[in-house]
Amino acid sequence: MLRNREIQRFVLTQTIICLSSTVLMAIFVSLQAALFLLIVTALVFIVSLYFTKERYREIEKLSSYLRKISSGDYKLDIRDNHEGELSILKNDIYKVTLMLSEQSSYLQQEKIRLTDAISDISHQLKTPLTSMMVMADLLSDPNLNEAKREEFTRNIRVQLERIEWLVSSLLKLSKIDAGTVLFKKDTIYVQELVKKASESVLIPMDIKQQTLKISGDEAVTFAGDFNWTAEALINILKNCVENTDEGGDISISISENALFTEIIIDDTGKGIPKADLPYIFKRFYKGKNAGEDSIGIGLALSYSIITNQQGDIEVKSEIDKGTTFQIKFYKQVI
Repeated sequence: MLRNREIQRFVLTQTIICLSSTVLMAIFVSLQAALFLLIVTALVFIVSLYFTKERYREIEKLSSYLRKISSGDYKLDIRDNHEGELSILKNDIYKVTLMLSEQSSYLQQEKIRLTDAISDISHQLKTPLTSMMVMADLLSDPNLNEAKREEFTRNIRVQLERIEWLVSSLLKLSKIDAGTVLFKKDTIYVQELVKKASESVLIPMDIKQQTLKISGDEAVTFAGDFNWTAEALINILKNCVENTDEGGDISISISENALFTEIIIDDTGKGIPKADLPYIFKRFYKGKNAGEDSIGIGLALSYSIITNQQGDIEVKSEIDKGTTFQIKFYKQVI
């Protein structure tokens, strides 16, 4: 404490005042009065030093506390319910500590999420890359017949398309997560939107001899981004097509009320197990009935697109009876 310049000045000033007043008292009054004044001023000086030392001790505690916070220890509690500026400072520091603790926890979760995402992406890329390396080695065999050469070349192209789709989807998801995607607020006619989205699945549906039924009023609209919403519907429809057997049905019904515009997509597929339902919109989640080519990114992208446009999506499913995706775009913020 005595190393502080303010304390040194305080001690010097108090000493000068004490001695000066004692000398003057001795000259103009009496030695007894001077001795009494010296004792009183000395006691006042000692008491002042005592309380100043106590205050400095509290400040040292705060300094130690702040050093622990800077090293990442957020468990200390210095809340003080007494009156005074020092108590207010302690409570303010405690609030800042709580805020830093929450931010640290959030950053830790983000770090874990990023690590998991990198691990998932690496895993998803490793499988097709390994497959392509094997087929490339086989293609280098000069004795390979033409039929096998065409088959391996076609398989490599399929794997490349899969990687391209994965990278493209991940880039879209990262842009949505980062908030850099500006969704338009155009008036979208849902019939037109559904027809546009279904064009992407007409060929695989035709191959599997599936039937598509669209019903609803052509005047049904909502405010949103046409291209992004079409992307969301395409991913859901692809999921329906992949999980519906040959000859199955996929139906889309649209409606509108005062609160929301609704799109319901039904299929007659094999259904989603009850245990998988809470996780099907999570990235890289592959349910028990997922196909070998499933990556688990399409429905996650659809969910992000819909929920970022004041929408919501729910799914209901029964094994061997089919799955229903219920999409709502609300007219007002809820």
